[in-house]
Amino acid sequence: MIKLSKRLKEAANMVRQGSVLADIGCDHGYVPVWLVQSGKIKSAVASDINEGPLNSCINLVKENNLEDKIKCVLSDGLENINLDEVDDILIAGMGGELIAEILRNADAEKLRKKHIILNPMTHPEIARKFLFENGFEIKNEIVVKDGRHYYAIMDAIKTGAAIPYKETDLFIGKIETDNESRGYFEHLLNYLNNKQKGGADFSEVIAAIEEKINDNR
Repeated sequence: MIKLSKRLKEAANMVRQGSVLADIGCDHGYVPVWLVQSGKIKSAVASDINEGPLNSCINLVKENNLEDKIKCVLSDGLENINLDEVDDILIAGMGGELIAEILRNADAEKLRKKHIILNPMTHPEIARKFLFENGFEIKNEIVVKDGRHYYAIMDAIKTGAAIPYKETDLFIGKIETDNESRGYFEHLLNYLNNKQKGGADFSEVIAAIEEKINDNR
């Protein structure tokens, strides 16, 4: 059976039991293959914008005799995905800016009630800003340490109503402080302090992060 990295496994764990998944930016296709093999999902559409990774995904699907369960599609984001045929959407392994762009370019009405799992590799605050301003409610958010890096993974659903937010919400989201997320917040604190030295004002966010860290020592 396919072995996933800790980051990808935690993202895969957010996919709902019995759903049909669209994995956007599937790379080699490890997640949909793992989910089908584990019996968690009915089927999947695996897509990538580049032919190289998609061909790797096609080969992996064939090697595991899953052509009847996983459809591989060349697609720029959600452009060639039939949203009527999927329940859950996973967008992982890219920056928050690109995630926001992919969702912005999709059919907003067809995204309603879809369960969307996001794993921004950088700038999760940009992904959260898009979600808040475009009627997506973040239901859950966790932090995963994989190797030397920390990653935020969130799931959301489109309700249609814009959600009021503060700047602190963009950086903290719904992440609770525990042993895993403390390291994430410490890295984020260092990043914002450096930005502050360059003239940006993140004093309110820095204070909120410091409070979360200190409250849970």
